[in-house]
Amino acid sequence: MNFEGKNILVVGGSSGIGLSLVKLLHRQNANVYVISRSASEEWPDDVKFLQADVTGNIDTVETFLPQQLHGLVYSVGSITLKPFNRLTIEDFLNDYQLNVLGAARIIQQAIKSLKNAGGSSIVLISSVAAKTGMPYHASIAAAKGAVEGMAITLAAELAFQQIRVNVVAPSLTDTPLAQNLLSSPEKREVSAKRHPLGKIGRPEDIGNLIAFLLSDESSWMTGQVIGLDGGLGKLKTN
Repeated sequence: MNFEGKNILVVGGSSGIGLSLVKLLHRQNANVYVISRSASEEWPDDVKFLQADVTGNIDTVETFLPQQLHGLVYSVGSITLKPFNRLTIEDFLNDYQLNVLGAARIIQQAIKSLKNAGGSSIVLISSVAAKTGMPYHASIAAAKGAVEGMAITLAAELAFQQIRVNVVAPSLTDTPLAQNLLSSPEKREVSAKRHPLGKIGRPEDIGNLIAFLLSDESSWMTGQVIGLDGGLGKLKTN
């Protein structure tokens, strides 16, 4: 894959999957734009950065972006794990605001630049929990289910403008967001054993698939939700 001459926006690119993707895209010669609450010292020097919180004022996004935007990745998320009777309305609202409304608002700000590219790709991130019942995931699963529904609708609505929309649905990935779940060797071993492939996902695993979905190599793919979960979502091996 080569992204030379392509402008790609990564929202939430300062850590985890987003940071891994920024590095990968830069190595593939993309012009990388990042929106996040903080910058990363690991970014290449020529990354364009807008400091913003997707739940706050994002009026400057449209003017920050180039006239043509070939790809948009919304890599902002949350992990809210609680027994159902301990979840508050605020928990549900916060997960929905961050995962769904944040993505919707960013896409609305970027839609003009995406249309101007004459062929572009949006990639959103869901979770294996959206379709695989897991205890304590009610709030985040509800939000990620909404992400998938929004993405499929957008894929249909934007297809005639040659804007593709796809979703990656990972399982537990070794990122700062998941640090509490992977904070000891014992926790890591238990988490790995839950997956048929016997290991936890890496940010690079997710980043490589996202890069493919952004690239011309996937130009006939839209409206898809792709599980990247070590087999957890589909396989039963014990």
